[in-house]
Amino acid sequence: MMAQIIQTATGPLAETEVDPVTLDIIENALRNARYEMDEVLFRTALSPGIREQHDEFPLIADAEGRMVAGQFGLSIPALLDRFDGTVEEGDVLLTSDPYSCDGAISHANDWLVVMPVYVDGRVVGWASMFGHMSDVGGKTACSMPTDARTIFEEGVVIPPFKLYSKGVLNEDALRIILNQVRRPDWNRADLNGIVAACRTAGRRIQELCARFGADTYTSALRALLQRNHDAMRVLLTTLFEDGETLTFKDYICDDGVGNGPYELSLSLTRTGDKVLLDFTGSSEQAEGPINYYLNENLARMFFGIYLITVADPQILWNDGFYPLVDVRIPEKSFWKPEYPAALNARNHGIGRIFDLFGGLLGQKTPDLLNAAGFSSSPHFMYAGEGFQLYSIGFGGIPGRPIGDGPDGHSLWPSFTNIPCEFLESYYPLRIERWETVADTGGAGLHRGGNGVDVAYRFLKPGTIAIHDDRWLTYPWGVNGGEPGARGRKWIERADGGKEILPSKVHDVPVRPGDVLHFVTWGGGGWGDPLARDPALVGLEVRRGLLTAGGARRYGVVCAADGTVDEAATRDLRAELEGTRPELKVFDMGPPMAEILARCEEETGLPAPRPPARA
Repeated sequence: MMAQIIQTATGPLAETEVDPVTLDIIENALRNARYEMDEVLFRTALSPGIREQHDEFPLIADAEGRMVAGQFGLSIPALLDRFDGTVEEGDVLLTSDPYSCDGAISHANDWLVVMPVYVDGRVVGWASMFGHMSDVGGKTACSMPTDARTIFEEGVVIPPFKLYSKGVLNEDALRIILNQVRRPDWNRADLNGIVAACRTAGRRIQELCARFGADTYTSALRALLQRNHDAMRVLLTTLFEDGETLTFKDYICDDGVGNGPYELSLSLTRTGDKVLLDFTGSSEQAEGPINYYLNENLARMFFGIYLITVADPQILWNDGFYPLVDVRIPEKSFWKPEYPAALNARNHGIGRIFDLFGGLLGQKTPDLLNAAGFSSSPHFMYAGEGFQLYSIGFGGIPGRPIGDGPDGHSLWPSFTNIPCEFLESYYPLRIERWETVADTGGAGLHRGGNGVDVAYRFLKPGTIAIHDDRWLTYPWGVNGGEPGARGRKWIERADGGKEILPSKVHDVPVRPGDVLHFVTWGGGGWGDPLARDPALVGLEVRRGLLTAGGARRYGVVCAADGTVDEAATRDLRAELEGTRPELKVFDMGPPMAEILARCEEETGLPAPRPPARA
């Protein structure tokens, strides 16, 4: 089964030399087109998750489906390999089935649109975008049941099909799809915006071909892809010794149905010009919905982000280096679950892979190493009669070589917070508190960012759902920095009771007057805390980012108003320096056995049981 691309033009385009000025113009035109795709969608979507928080990812590809501009590499070839039919000018493909595109999208809430771009009867590229639909049906509002065991429980799953055929909308198919969801008006508007964004990119590509010629445009794409290939080859041979293997591991705390923690392992070995990324050693697939069906090209993309953009932040990174990176992902593992495993809570694996790559690659250059941070996009959902909210929480970004981690920020740079005024205007709730939680960032020369406490007071009866992690394990610190604090969730009931919630739960009833505290975790610290400027510590106490007690983790003695006692600080630092153990490159917190033994005492929640092996 493979798509048949229909083209009326015959013969290949000429390969031409593209001068540097023209190459720069085309590169930046593609960059602008990628951001224009975002703006088209933001201005037409209805769901807050896309319109306000920007939970969508665009892509522009060459004729072979290789990304030349975008935020989140997809695998257009994988989708086309699974599509049984023709693709013609004016066609627009749609799918929400991760298993039908080899994980180019990761759960059924993501609706993926792929569109060919034709010039004079030939495909010169592809435009693609996916966005998170706030609801796609299923047994719980927002379609993310934390106890799901199969994808069939997670709402409508759309196989690849032609949403538009030669420019004509398949209205019957769309009507059937929208009949399965709770907010068809939102889904229709968001989907229309995604299609409009792809068509916008298609027009920009056609304009570039009209301006420079299709042969120059396609030659420029080859040059951009080759540039990244050459840059990566230099980086690989410079950073990694031939035959050397690096390994790192981290954890997902639980799977939503009581199993955990899940070990995530990643190793890298260079052989000649190429490296192998090997996920062998990771836990087998989970019973609950935390599995992350990882597309091999996405693994390559995550790897490239850490290397190419660090070396040259201005470069328009693309898929050109992919042939230099082999990927091995075991079948039936956390990263490659067997159909029909549930996938809706895969956001924790997506986030944790950034910590894995950071810990793996940072071993070669500890001075450039980041700590672990807010490696997830935790979800909060609230639904009732006439309303439905899906939103993404923020937390502490890790301490870094260049400075402190931001407080209360998103893992994804392009995501923005839903304004409190928006929430209070359109939903029956009030935001009692939206503030950073002092001392939750890991101590270090560069402090980890603090998590946040968002307190939601509910005004109407409804149900809530939460998708979060790092309630059991710690966001680790590096180069002597300490781990950040774990996340917590609880409800203060209107009748005076308090209910501690798991990090993954759905259909929890709430009543008017109940207050949910959604406390996210902090980022790990970077560097020796005793080397931090005492005056800066005092300033952060005054600003409420640290407490006077928390300042002592930095060896700083100060009053509640931040006034530093310099003599007492010198004495305390001398005492701490003489009694503390040797500083660690990675401080993961207590050993796992100790964490599990003390779990209920520290968190109020039972320890997860070890995952059963298949």
